[in-house]
Amino acid sequence: MPLILDGSTGVTFPAGGVGNPASAVVGLTDTQTLTNKSVVATQLTGTVAAARLPAGAVLQVVSATYSTQVTNSTQTNADTGLTATITPSSATSKILCIVNMAGLYNGGNNGLGHQLQLIRGATNIGTFARYTNYITSALGLINHAGYNFLDSPSTTSATTYKVQFCKSDGTAGTVGVQQNSDVSAITLMEIAV
Repeated sequence: MPLILDGSTGVTFPAGGVGNPASAVVGLTDTQTLTNKSVVATQLTGTVAAARLPAGAVLQVVSATYSTQVTNSTQTNADTGLTATITPSSATSKILCIVNMAGLYNGGNNGLGHQLQLIRGATNIGTFARYTNYITSALGLINHAGYNFLDSPSTTSATTYKVQFCKSDGTAGTVGVQQNSDVSAITLMEIAV
């Protein structure tokens, strides 16, 4: 039966106003659980806090490339030019480093090879190439080397990773990277723990 308010009778409301049914979702202060319901992507706004993501989730990705040739004629480490910086969102996060060094060249000297190192800040966290290029001509041999490393930097400060290289031994000659402008690449992925 409809309620008609025509001014001839009064209506009394309870103090504080009329309450909503228990199942109503009103305003931004109500918390409700959606069961067997769906929300379309256009209705979602904001971001999901990193702390809410499960272990193993990728929180961010940083990548860089470098293609300028760099040479080294010593057994002292020199920068390859390949570098990337990431700022972890949590001190417990892991950083997955994926490196591909291209255009490794031994200057045409028999028995001369490269030693490559992945560096975090000023710390060597992994040596990933110690090999010799055996060649029969002065043209040398061009190779590439890949490396994956799961690091635990334990910081939320900006952290720089780079690759350094030197000659593998005291054999005379020069080694190089990014020969012929070959492109080296590094990818850093922050992984939730």
